[in-house]
Amino acid sequence: MAVKELYDVIVIGSGPGGLAAAIAAKKAGADDVLIIERDIELGGILLQCIHNGFGVEIFKEDLPGPTYSQRFIKEVRALGIETMLDTMVLDITPLKKVYASSKQHGFVVLEARSIVLAMGCRERTRPMIRIPGTRPSGVYTAGTAQRWTNVEGYLPGKRFVILGSGDIGMIMARRLTFEGAKVERVLEVMPHLTGLTRNYVQCLLDFDIQLQLRHTVKRIIGNDRVEAIESVKVDEKWKPVPGTEEIIPCDTLLLSVGLIPENELSKKAGVLLDPRIGGPIVDDSFQTNVPGIFAAGNVVHVYDLVDWVTEAGYVAGNAAGEYAIKERQKETGSITIQAGDNVRYVVPQMLDKAHLTDKPISLQMRVINPIEDPVWVEAHDGSNLVARKAERYVRPGEMVTLKLRPKHFDDVRKAGTLTISVNPK
Repeated sequence: MAVKELYDVIVIGSGPGGLAAAIAAKKAGADDVLIIERDIELGGILLQCIHNGFGVEIFKEDLPGPTYSQRFIKEVRALGIETMLDTMVLDITPLKKVYASSKQHGFVVLEARSIVLAMGCRERTRPMIRIPGTRPSGVYTAGTAQRWTNVEGYLPGKRFVILGSGDIGMIMARRLTFEGAKVERVLEVMPHLTGLTRNYVQCLLDFDIQLQLRHTVKRIIGNDRVEAIESVKVDEKWKPVPGTEEIIPCDTLLLSVGLIPENELSKKAGVLLDPRIGGPIVDDSFQTNVPGIFAAGNVVHVYDLVDWVTEAGYVAGNAAGEYAIKERQKETGSITIQAGDNVRYVVPQMLDKAHLTDKPISLQMRVINPIEDPVWVEAHDGSNLVARKAERYVRPGEMVTLKLRPKHFDDVRKAGTLTISVNPK
């Protein structure tokens, strides 16, 4: 792939949000769409999520993660969307410059008319929750264990305690049980589940795995390898309750204690973050405070269902594509003319703003269906009527002309696109 210096839309990340955003941007009319992915293949976290539960809303099917992502990967390739894999984005500027590095392309500086941030989220680690005790091997995030088990083919332990009732933790409790491991306990410091009820039923209850609410890990025990953890009950203020300590032998502790939107690049680009959720502040099109920079999926906030991430990606990508088209039109000083209701084509298809002076411009078209009653031939800029002409009838075999006169030119200049339609009066 030859790297271009300027793209209409660059999408950072190829998880479900990024794939959907790239597809929507391309379908919105963006010419050059590029996905940058730091992994060696497209798909994001879904590639390690081999359990079912994906696609129920979008496809009305219950699919495993890789199957769900593959449907979008095929569409990305069919649309001719470019990809840069095994590439790390180092910086993004408010002017939409992207600095990246890869083995194949080296250090590159790219420019985009619009950007979609789709970096997803990351797991909280042991230092973030400050668990006391020794520092042996055998303490992992649930997502790391999922990667090793489902992709790499390694079982990270034999006897597990899982801290946190997040979805990944509960799903891994079931997955590890399938592989012959023993899950001794799932501990949750809150008085309620933090994951989906369906995962509690299907992953814990169905396999007789004990869940203890209002419990946490007081300390980790072990030298070279985890030997046990000490659990403790907590009160309403999350203070340990003396006398409730219990030593649970295990060789592995998995942490499923929350996800954080991945927004280091967002901050470099000048994007404002919502301190309550850690994701960008966005409008209804998922545009951030930086014009032309959009955000989609778990980088904004953590969703329950991947289908919702995809839907957010569609919205952000469509808006990013439309934004890029408008930017391109500003650069070229041209206005797109497109066929609307009952119009097969219009000539010319573009207007040069430099030609909007003191002479009328004729738009010639043919209709799709005949109308033998009086009609309006109209030019709209989206929501506003720019020009209108009445005709007694229209027929496919007879050319129809609409003249844009100097009195229309102020409105025409403001329009990125003019839509020509022919409708009954």
